[in-house]
Amino acid sequence: MSSGSRNGGSEGPVFESYRGMIPDFDKFLEALKRPPPVHLRVNTLKAEPRDVAVSLKKRGVSVRPSLKDNQVFLTARGLANPGRLPEYFLGHIHPQALTSCLAAPVLAPEEDTAVLDLCASPGGKTSHLAQLMGNTGLIVANELYSSRHRALGHTLDRLGVLNTVITGYQAQEFPLRRRFSRVLADVPCSGEGRYRWTEQRPAPRGGSRSFRAKIVETQRRIILRAFDLLEKGGMLLYGTCTYDPEENEAVVRFLLDERDARLLPIDLQVDREPGLTEWKGKTFGKELKKTARFYPHRVDSVGFFMALVGRA
Repeated sequence: MSSGSRNGGSEGPVFESYRGMIPDFDKFLEALKRPPPVHLRVNTLKAEPRDVAVSLKKRGVSVRPSLKDNQVFLTARGLANPGRLPEYFLGHIHPQALTSCLAAPVLAPEEDTAVLDLCASPGGKTSHLAQLMGNTGLIVANELYSSRHRALGHTLDRLGVLNTVITGYQAQEFPLRRRFSRVLADVPCSGEGRYRWTEQRPAPRGGSRSFRAKIVETQRRIILRAFDLLEKGGMLLYGTCTYDPEENEAVVRFLLDERDARLLPIDLQVDREPGLTEWKGKTFGKELKKTARFYPHRVDSVGFFMALVGRA
């Protein structure tokens, strides 16, 4: 495929192979032509949502709740550089895609427990976990690349996170010396969900078979290790920011076939689609309906997939 057909014009059907998979596919394509909104998570470790909204309004920043009856997630209108706001430097807000903000509440970590974030940088989800835990217990924020530790540490420090340590293992080889009540595996992926034509980003790397095979193998190894790190009664959240069933449902199916794992329902009052039960002749099983797919024409944010897994 030529670069002209993958550079984001309406004539370039980057995701055409998903037409039969994504509901209201033409609306999906239209959503990709719009720039993504700016979402802000209020960091309740340092500030109250109402106070933050008032403070931002005084600066001329118009915000509204991103979700009904939830003041922690805000959509900012016309805000080009949230990282320049005093509220950002004070650690009162953290710019984070709305769908990314949903991962920690679904995993629902309890206070005074041990939690592992296997692929932690740049720290948005890690700090959100700490926020939900009230800075109690222990979070291990694992990030393989040492070059990303500084950004991760900066995020945690700015947001006042006190219960987290940083490690640098390969996620798929994280030591099995202890178990965790919750494990978050927001794995490396092809990143299709982040693609918007308006941002002049390169098209997703889905055209490379070698890349796909390599990334799927890594995802399979990570999800197995993540499950093996769970204590009895623990929960694992597997997530990607891509639409590809090979990286999503197929990887979860691999876990269910290899381990005594079970899918749990995802309790969110957010517009989403159930996971696929089959794709291109491959059967994943009816239980995969318990997984969740988030599309930008349903929730105006990054495309996302998540599966909540329990260990008996």
